[in-house]
Amino acid sequence: MSRPSLIPPSLPALRPPATSLASTARRLGARLSRATRCGALSLIAAAMGLGLSTVASGAEPVADAASTPGWPSRPLRILVGFGPGSTPDLVARIVAEPLARSLGQPVVVENHAGASGNIAAALVAKATDQHTIGMLINGNMTIAKMLNPATAYEPQKDLQPLSLVCVAPMVLAVPATSAANSGASFLAAAKAAGNRWSYGSPGVGTLGHLGMEVFKARTGLVPVHVPYPGNPQVITGMVGSQIDLALLPPGLAQTQVASGKLRAIGITARQRSPLVPDMPTLVEAGLPALSLEIWTAAAAPSSLPAPIAQRLSRLIAEIVRTPDVGQKLFRQGYQAAGSTAEALGQRVQADTALLGEIIRTQHIVQE
Repeated sequence: MSRPSLIPPSLPALRPPATSLASTARRLGARLSRATRCGALSLIAAAMGLGLSTVASGAEPVADAASTPGWPSRPLRILVGFGPGSTPDLVARIVAEPLARSLGQPVVVENHAGASGNIAAALVAKATDQHTIGMLINGNMTIAKMLNPATAYEPQKDLQPLSLVCVAPMVLAVPATSAANSGASFLAAAKAAGNRWSYGSPGVGTLGHLGMEVFKARTGLVPVHVPYPGNPQVITGMVGSQIDLALLPPGLAQTQVASGKLRAIGITARQRSPLVPDMPTLVEAGLPALSLEIWTAAAAPSSLPAPIAQRLSRLIAEIVRTPDVGQKLFRQGYQAAGSTAEALGQRVQADTALLGEIIRTQHIVQE
């Protein structure tokens, strides 16, 4: 575990004037005793004070402090399943600072790398302190147990969704030397090559692996899987013509396409992405549709009380939708989302169904 990063809170951007609080208290408690009026004043102050920093940024206020009295009572922990500098780590740190301001408590980002993020996810699932959440990736919240039965938690039983934070489509890429320069020519060349073609991924059970297996099932193609330690090695393998295709994150793919080392065939999305606006969707390229995105989301233990989970869900979604946070996520190669817990739950169910089916039919196991 790396050294935690402590993001301190700052003072609220706005503070309601005392006169407005007093007048509100008088209207509500004209016939109450002096002690009762003081109590009402305190409650109104607490309710009006929550979320004022988000008002300053143009977001809707979250006036629900009364639903979580006394919480948070200490720093909030965000657990990340990958090392410092990884995408989930950077995303967690982008969200942590404004979240600390909104909560009035420090937010600590902790890295617990290993098992494709499942070590951190298991710690989140088992947390009972009511001050621990996770910044998790697709697999941690969907198919972790399907890929490896030894996984120490059940994603949809032990975790509750808070908010989808950011998304990115995947790019179907080939070497620049490939004969495939369009969807039609790619499909023709891949079918003619059969299992003489191979594709790379950053490992068994990753989205690059499972997404390509779904694509193979929809096209009838049969390239052989070659797992690598990570996407940089996949790119090296393609540039060196050791493999013939791969699904890559747009940030990595775009750099290589711009340099003339790779060629993009299409993206795995229903519509074009602002991350790579010049790249067509697979459907636009004349290939079968595949809607599959890389995503990072905030999740909590299923034991976290509903009022606290609802408050965190609203705060995180509001933070992610602010222009400043959106720009920071964009620079990391991701599009800001900021969803409701329900919308994230629907995404979890859809991805679990899509990827779970290919895991079952292809008997894919992650050790």
